[in-house]
Order: sequence, then C-alpha cells, then structure tokens
Amino acid sequence: MNSILSKLKPGSQLGARPPAAVELAPQGVLAAATPGSGKPPVYAFEPLPAGAVIPGIGEQNLRAPEVVANAIRAALAQVAPRTRAVTLVLPDTVVRIFVLDFDSLPGKAAEAVPILRFRLRKMIPFDVEQAGLSYQVLTSNKTECKVLAAVLPGPILAEYEAAVRQAGYEPGAVLPSSLAALAAIDSPEPALTANLTALALTTSITHSQDLLLYRTLDLPEEPSLRLEEVRRCVSVAAAYFEDKLGAKPRLLYYAGAGAGTGAGGNSAAEEFARLLDSPNLSHAPDAPDAPELTVVDLAPRPETGAATPLGSLSLAGVTGALAGAA
Repeated sequence: MNSILSKLKPGSQLGARPPAAVELAPQGVLAAATPGSGKPPVYAFEPLPAGAVIPGIGEQNLRAPEVVANAIRAALAQVAPRTRAVTLVLPDTVVRIFVLDFDSLPGKAAEAVPILRFRLRKMIPFDVEQAGLSYQVLTSNKTECKVLAAVLPGPILAEYEAAVRQAGYEPGAVLPSSLAALAAIDSPEPALTANLTALALTTSITHSQDLLLYRTLDLPEEPSLRLEEVRRCVSVAAAYFEDKLGAKPRLLYYAGAGAGTGAGGNSAAEEFARLLDSPNLSHAPDAPDAPELTVVDLAPRPETGAATPLGSLSLAGVTGALAGAA
C-alpha cells in the first residue's frame, strides 16, 4: 500500500514524507533515516524507563516528557537525518482507524474534513472537533467513495509533537505503527499483516491501494487468555481474507515486536509462528484452529545499518514511514 496517510492534521495533503522517522513505544525510541537517495536506511534505538510512555486515548501518554525528548534527540543524532522534519510513528492504541463509505466527497480538504468529523462524531469516545484528523480516498467512482480516516485526541497528538519539538525536530508527518508498516510491503498480491505489541494486536488486509481490514484489539494481561486471543484474531482475519478475496492467504506478514535475529536466535516472524502453533492452545474448546500460514518478517533486520543495538521493536513502522521519502 504505497500511498498512506501523510499527516494526522486537518486535510489530506499527500506527498513525499521526510527522509527520517522516529517511532515511540513503551520500551523505547526507534529512529531511522536515509543518508541519501538510493541509500539504505540507518537505524538507532534508545531505551526508555518503564512507565515513561503509556499509550492510550484516555489520559496523558508521556509520563516523563523530558526523558522521552532526550531519547528522541539521542536516537535521531545516531542516524544523522538530513532535515529537521521527521515522520512520527505512534502506537496503534493511540490512533483510531476507520474505512468509511460515501456516495461522494468534496475534492477540497476544507470541505471534506467537516463532513468526516460529523460522520465520526458518534464513532469515537473523544472530542472529534479538537482531534487530529487525516484522510485518504482509497477508491472513488461515480456512485461511491471509500475513505480511510485516522483520528486521535488533540491533547494526545500535542503531547507527542511537543516531545519531538523539544528534541529539536519537527513532526512533518504522524502515523500509527501498523498503518506506517503497510507501506513496507513490496508485493502486488493481497497481504495479510499482524502487528503484536505488549498491549494490542493489529491485523490488516491490503489489496493494491485498498484497505480491506484494519483492526486493533486490546489484549488481556493473563498469558493463556492473551495467547488464545492472538490466535483467534489471526484466524478471524484469515477467514475474512478468504471471504473477501476468494482464496486462502498463504503468507502472514509479521510487523510486531520480537527478539529479532542474532546468534542462535529466531527471527520475530519465527517467534510469532511458534506462538500461533502453541500447544497451550491446541485443546482450548472454543479456540479456532490456527490457519496454515507461512509467517514472514515484514521488515527483516538488515545485516548492516544499525548505529546501536536495536532492542525488540520491529523496524516495519519506521521502514514503511520512509517509503516514498524525499
């Protein structure tokens, strides 16, 4: 899905994104930048203390703003971005994503945004008038218009943007992690994707420029219930893929956290595949069978280009955020 939302602010001005990106997550800050045209990205990671970032839409997310700003500054300094503008990648649980159908939608953002806010008013549990909002027309013809909309609370967006500015940079674009990651898929075929974090699982299905499914589900803390819910969500997404596209998915692109690859270690995709096949779930009476899928890393860790140890965060969000960068 090469064209995705460029900025979570009123309007939908799409274009080349900044040649640098930074992802904020509870475990740390992951930065990436392209040194020049055609050159592979450089990556760096700065860990955060527990509790510094607590993603959500109901209350303050950055409990230690200065600590977060310092981590952003340190991570970006390691990758030496060419501009002060960066794409800011946020946790999925902070942003609400909707695919909306209209008969038609005005071409001008100034006219379209009020219509979108009115439509979303009863669909989100926060003030839509003060929310950060962006949209993208997925498909449009004489009889219908399908729109991808992303929205998050205004005060939450302001928190994250303030931390970037305190670090000395400017948030030139803002995206949720899983939506950013979709741009890293380099295949014309329909794609089933899963992004697992400590808090939630996001499953999505893309086909060409269309988004057929995007679902973020908060996960229970209890380990066995969590495993069962992950497997159930993947099974439901695979069944939806078959129903919509008339064929079973063969691949599952994994964009979530994991140990990565290392000496004697498994890739994040291998770890997720083992989780889906967990024997702890095989006898659960109401758990659906895990689909027969080959799990692959959406953004494999490069052998070179890491300025620091990269921790457990997936590179998919920042890699996708750099797709189409200037």
